[in-house]
Amino acid sequence: MDSLREQWLIFISTPAYFIIIGVELLLSHLHNRRLYTTKDTLANIYLMLLNSGIDLAFRIVYLAILQYFYIHSILSVHQVFFYWLILVLSEDFLYYWLHRFDHEVRFFWATHVTHHSSQTINFTVGFRSSVFQPLYRFIYFIPLAWCGFRPIDIAFIYSATQVWGIFVHTELIHKMGWLEYFMVTPSHHRVHHGSNPKYLDKNMGMFLIIWDKLFGTFQPELSAEKYEPIQYGLTKNIEEPNAMNLVFHEWRAMWKDIWRKDISLLNRWKYIFGPPGWSHDGSRLTSRQLREKEKSES
Repeated sequence: MDSLREQWLIFISTPAYFIIIGVELLLSHLHNRRLYTTKDTLANIYLMLLNSGIDLAFRIVYLAILQYFYIHSILSVHQVFFYWLILVLSEDFLYYWLHRFDHEVRFFWATHVTHHSSQTINFTVGFRSSVFQPLYRFIYFIPLAWCGFRPIDIAFIYSATQVWGIFVHTELIHKMGWLEYFMVTPSHHRVHHGSNPKYLDKNMGMFLIIWDKLFGTFQPELSAEKYEPIQYGLTKNIEEPNAMNLVFHEWRAMWKDIWRKDISLLNRWKYIFGPPGWSHDGSRLTSRQLREKEKSES
């Protein structure tokens, strides 16, 4: 039953991906939007395959760990409707914090940065995966197993909400009406991919935007009259976005920083676990510092 459910998810989502990507490609061509480039799309596929391979190879390990906590669970939810409702809400909440730490701790940002390295946004960018995230993502979901949710159900809900996570990577859908109030929409997620100071580290949710509104990371997409157009990519884009640099450029930069000869042990620690952009001499700026600088200059 469990494998059948996952097979049905793949069976339904795969042709849907081809359809929406095909429609987006067509509209991009007809309206001369240039939403796709061959090099960028190939990079998205390459990173997806790397991530999927690691996830598949490591799946038996993280499911076994989650199974251990499930066997020793302290709670159980027997009513089917509430079981799935609580699982969806709880998993999305925990994913919010996973995603937020991926942005706020450089060690994790070194993995997640690949997802933000594209200077365009289209449906295939949703496949531009954080390659090594499967090695630690399951840790955030241990509380779910410990509270009586089956590991296979946790994995299924993650995959199901990821389908929506792919859908929100587009410029062709402007606003989605009343869904904007509680769900992550393309408008919200465009903000998340912006490198403009006001948009950095905002809208971390994957399925629901309510966590961002509760914890102060929500930022609506602003009109051209109120703010500059969204600039996709990084605050400093990769100069040579080849296969190796896409995955390892931030790890190399971090390694170089921690082996500086002129810094203390505390500063070395901050270069690993401090926020991305932190520097001991102020030569680089964090997202918060960039926002403060923009505000003071406006």
